[in-house]
Amino acid sequence: MTKPLKATHFGTLQLGDKELRCAVLEDNSRVILYKEVFDAFDRPVRGRRIINGIVKSNLPGFIDASNLQSYISPQLEEMLLNPVTYSAKNGRPIKGYRAEIIPLLCDVYLAARQDGVLTKKQEPLAQVSEILVRSLSKVGIVALVDEATGYQYERERQELHKILSAYISEELLPWTKQFPDEFYRHLFRLRGWSYEPTSVKRPGYVGKLTMELIYDQLPDGVAEELRRKTPKNKKLHQGLTEDVGNKHLQQQLTRVITIMKISSNWKEFISLFRKVHQSDDQMEFEL
Repeated sequence: MTKPLKATHFGTLQLGDKELRCAVLEDNSRVILYKEVFDAFDRPVRGRRIINGIVKSNLPGFIDASNLQSYISPQLEEMLLNPVTYSAKNGRPIKGYRAEIIPLLCDVYLAARQDGVLTKKQEPLAQVSEILVRSLSKVGIVALVDEATGYQYERERQELHKILSAYISEELLPWTKQFPDEFYRHLFRLRGWSYEPTSVKRPGYVGKLTMELIYDQLPDGVAEELRRKTPKNKKLHQGLTEDVGNKHLQQQLTRVITIMKISSNWKEFISLFRKVHQSDDQMEFEL
């Protein structure tokens, strides 16, 4: 028997006037608790429909009516017949459905209403479906679950390899000037150093500040991988990909230069920088 997957993140998903408990599992799949799907459609929780000892339907009570069967897609049927069992933090098994089941169920009721085959008792379910679809129209269900559980803050960390491949070029790029003179002019001004535009000599501390202000603000692991991968005779930015890495490098440079422009001294700049980047005092800047 396959061991249930563990839930790594938990939260409550707000859809219209519904609050649905949800989770993200260790394989990155998103689920909604079994009972919550019934609640989403204002249906009581019950198992298979059995009449006179005969199983009339293996589908759950919110979708087992005979007039709805022709609207159930193969994808939805597979989800309905195979709910997910996963493990909570305390090890207790929990039953749920993949989160994508919600919009698929809404499609069933809305299509059936359009064809005029719903019963009077089913009409409210179509109204609920319409509300749910409206709630889902702006953002996909996966993104909503990620927000509800806080998972969006760890997606990049969980998919570090994908991030690195997007940021780090397999073949180091030919040298091009990436750091504008404006960056160094304001950096020298704020530090109280004398700036000579025609000189390429920089205080040793400039390299450390560049790492902390620019490279360390790229997604987790990128700066470390650049240090490891870039030959000593190359610039770090030469290891970034053109389409993703350098694009984000330039965005970070623009952000930092803007903060520099409105700062009158180094202490003010660091204070504004920490606010913008939601950093704390652990950043090792010399004030």
